[in-house]
Amino acid sequence: MALATKIDEFLGTIMHFAENKHEILLGECESHLKLTSTQEHILMLLADEVSTNARIAEKLKISPAAVTKALKKLQEQELIQSSRAANDERVVLWSLTEKAIPIADEHAEHHQKTLATYQALGDEFTKDEQEVVERFLKALSDELTGSKKL
Repeated sequence: MALATKIDEFLGTIMHFAENKHEILLGECESHLKLTSTQEHILMLLADEVSTNARIAEKLKISPAAVTKALKKLQEQELIQSSRAANDERVVLWSLTEKAIPIADEHAEHHQKTLATYQALGDEFTKDEQEVVERFLKALSDELTGSKKL
């Protein structure tokens, strides 16, 4: 099978796996709550710092409207709470409730396990092979995002 066909099949597999997800994590969430990966990722971000809608959107590289929708669902489930910035009452700050902390911690652990799996897979290749894989992934990413230098 030609390399181009293998790459196409691989990207199709990734698209199918990641459908309706913000990120790709290996394994399943163990929380009894039905949360999207975006909602879980927001909880993980808020575990590190209180944040605004705009800052969350920037960090996740998604639209502010998508963040607003996710925040609304998280607030309905009593996982986050809002407050006003002391220096500017117009600014809404989001933080976790106690109920959300274990979910945020689990999501962070999922990230670490996923990265460890990627590292273990990479460690099966020589340093030279890893450099080729890295160059290919960078070139493919540049092509997909339109940041390829002409």
